[in-house]
Amino acid sequence: MQYQTDHMQKSRWKKYMPIFLFLAVGLLVNLFFSKLAIYFNWPLYLDNIGTLLGATLGGPVPGAVIGYMTNIINGVKDTDTLYYGAISILIAAMGSWFYRKEWFRSVLKTILAIVLLAVVGGGLGSVLTWLLYGQGFGTGISAPFAHWLYDSGINSIFWAQLLADMAIDLVDKAIVVVSVLLILKIVPKKFKSWFDFSIWYQRPLTREERKAVRKTKSRQLSLRYKVMFVFSAAMIFIAAVTARISFRLFYNATIEGEIKMGYGVANVVERMLNPDRIDDYITLGEDAPDYTSVEKNIEYVLYSSPDISFIYVYQIREDGCHVVFDPDTPDTPGGNPGEVIPFEEGFEDVLPDLLAGKAIEPIISNDSFGWLLTIYQPIYDSEGNCKCYVGVDISMQRLADNQRVFIVKVMALFAGFFMLLLIIGLWLTEYSLIMPINSMAVTSSLFAFNDASSRKVGLAALKSLDIRTGDELENLYHAFSKTSDDMMKYVADVQEKNDTISRMQNNLILVLADIVESRDEYTGNHVRNTAEYAMIVMKQLVKEGIYTDMLTDDFIEDVYHSAPLHDLGKIKIPDAILNKPGRLTPEEFEEMKSHSMAGKEIIAHAADAVAESTYLDEAQNLAAYHHEKWNGTGYPSGLSGEEIPLSARIMAVADVFDALVSKRSYKEGFPVEKAMDIIREGIGTHFDPYIAQAFLDAEDEVRKVVEMQKNK
Repeated sequence: MQYQTDHMQKSRWKKYMPIFLFLAVGLLVNLFFSKLAIYFNWPLYLDNIGTLLGATLGGPVPGAVIGYMTNIINGVKDTDTLYYGAISILIAAMGSWFYRKEWFRSVLKTILAIVLLAVVGGGLGSVLTWLLYGQGFGTGISAPFAHWLYDSGINSIFWAQLLADMAIDLVDKAIVVVSVLLILKIVPKKFKSWFDFSIWYQRPLTREERKAVRKTKSRQLSLRYKVMFVFSAAMIFIAAVTARISFRLFYNATIEGEIKMGYGVANVVERMLNPDRIDDYITLGEDAPDYTSVEKNIEYVLYSSPDISFIYVYQIREDGCHVVFDPDTPDTPGGNPGEVIPFEEGFEDVLPDLLAGKAIEPIISNDSFGWLLTIYQPIYDSEGNCKCYVGVDISMQRLADNQRVFIVKVMALFAGFFMLLLIIGLWLTEYSLIMPINSMAVTSSLFAFNDASSRKVGLAALKSLDIRTGDELENLYHAFSKTSDDMMKYVADVQEKNDTISRMQNNLILVLADIVESRDEYTGNHVRNTAEYAMIVMKQLVKEGIYTDMLTDDFIEDVYHSAPLHDLGKIKIPDAILNKPGRLTPEEFEEMKSHSMAGKEIIAHAADAVAESTYLDEAQNLAAYHHEKWNGTGYPSGLSGEEIPLSARIMAVADVFDALVSKRSYKEGFPVEKAMDIIREGIGTHFDPYIAQAFLDAEDEVRKVVEMQKNK
């Protein structure tokens, strides 16, 4: 047992080792050429050669893994590379699709493929860069070209950068595609199958079988799309929840950081002030001792960080904010000492606490001064009285920019990870679920229950699938195979019994016909001959394309096997009339004519005991109407034209011809030539023109039957 386990593990490693080796080689190719471009300072990326090679040889999954892992490894030094993983996966998917659809066999389609890859790599990459870092030229490979385009008349930094990125990427993708095509030319055809990692869990299908399996349609939504929908919905839900939580944590952490910075700035300003001299600062202003130096120090702190919008010192009174210090900013002049500034609407809720000299929570407001985080820190004199507040306004614009960049980064990371998982998930679903199920469906459609050889071929094809997923699907396959095997045996048994019953039925008909014949010593093999002539006529009509809508296989079989019953009614005709050596009297002929309806009645009684028997329906038509004539002068009903059932019109020709060439009690048999002339003369009067002409056209086959009967 231990040996078997070790052997299985070695077999698995032997099976999957080429996959890992292939992925490693593709990854090294990407890293090598990208580092080579950097080393020689080429204005190219060359980081998709391994990706496209993996996608063409191994399919979308190896290509996507190679591309995504390249971004992860490069992201160790440059984390921004991680955000472009989704683009690498898109390039892998597109490259695999182009190769599978044989685009690279056409020069024009190859050029189109390069353009589309450049649109994805350069175009989407440029848009993502703009979302991450805002509108600007940056310092990337395409920056000099973007500057040149901008200076040449493209008065939009965004469009100049986008066109530059796409132009650079067009050259890059052209080199990548040409390099991959050259490698594919070098790789021997027999080795390419090594890299087709389809993880088959069954017998490999032929090219035709794969096409048939992939063309299998479902009544509504395919399982492939259901899996994709459920997986996508789950991933999007998880991403939305995760992004929401991450964003809230990021937002709270950023606000906390800004608040700490605001209080830190307020503490620095507090240490610059002498609380006991606040009133002097208000009344004397710059004339107060050390006022100017304190104001300059506050200005220094104000300009120390671009996030600090305003720093001011106010004394809060009932009539408003009395300015103590309020340095000017580039956009907003400050207030003068002692100037009264009205309260902003956003401070109405905290105004009582401010008047009472209490500390208040930070306030976020969006008013005429912009979106600001305001810190108010009370300043107390030596006696513990609140003399003023240090106000620090921190701009929230950086937070807004950071929020946008954060969202873009989260979405970019999620898009890459989601696309990789989706491709792998669909890949696994395709080969471990959809392909085996569709293979069983397509194979089962090959079964033809009415043919023994077809049943064997279908069952052999099903068993040859050799599905071995090792899960419930494999159990279903084995159960389906066993059920199909049992069903085929049952069908074969039923078919054999049906054949036996059919032979018995046909033999019984011949026995009934023989009973009739035994009473007519001159008719001989008349009932058998007419059946053969009827078959000859029907085959000739099919050959000539006449009455093909009615001459189905079942109809032909029914007429052929029921033809011997057409004279069954003669069993009710007296022997004296049936075997009279001379011509019949008018009365005797009238009684002889009654055999047609008598035969119909006998067969009708039999048909009442058999449900839905087309076989006996045609037998009734043959017995009742085979003496009707095309011009309506026949018996028993005087039907004409196509009112006469087709089977009876066919039997009319066969019956007359056999009567002509056969010996009767009142005549010798006619030569075939004379009999044929009589049939020809009856066209349009006695016989259906099409049927009579078909009989004449098949003269060679008719003569064979005549000669065969003479030799008996």
